[in-house]
Amino acid sequence: MTSWLKPKLDGQTWRFVLLDSANAADLLGAAIGTFREDEGVTAIVPVDVADKLGIGGPDFGRISLMVHSDLEEVGLTAKVATELAEAGIACNMVAAFYHDHAFIPAARAHEALDLLERLEVPPDQG
Repeated sequence: MTSWLKPKLDGQTWRFVLLDSANAADLLGAAIGTFREDEGVTAIVPVDVADKLGIGGPDFGRISLMVHSDLEEVGLTAKVATELAEAGIACNMVAAFYHDHAFIPAARAHEALDLLERLEVPPDQG
C-alpha cells in the first residue's frame, strides 16, 4: 500500500556533519544538502564519505515524500513528525523545492516507512 505521501526510502545512509576548512571540499562535493547557521555549516553526506574523513555521528535513512508539496503548505511536516514521534522515532525534516525529506535513525528507517505508508489522506486532499 502506498499512501498519498508516496514515501520512498533511498538505499543510502546519511550523516549530518560540520564543515571546516580541512574537509569542506570533500564534503561539499558529496553533500545532498547544506545549511548555514551562526555556529557553522552543516552538510548531509553519505556515511562512507564521513567515515573516510574520520567523522562520526548518528546515521540516518532518508525517506522522500514523493507527493509534490508546496513550500507554503500548512501541516505536512507536523503530520509526518507527529506520526513518527508517536512511535518514538526521531525525525529531521528537510524541505526542498519539490519534495520533503525525513531523515530517520537508520535502524528504524523501514519501520518509519511502514508508518508513513499507512497515513490516511487528509480531508482537504482526498
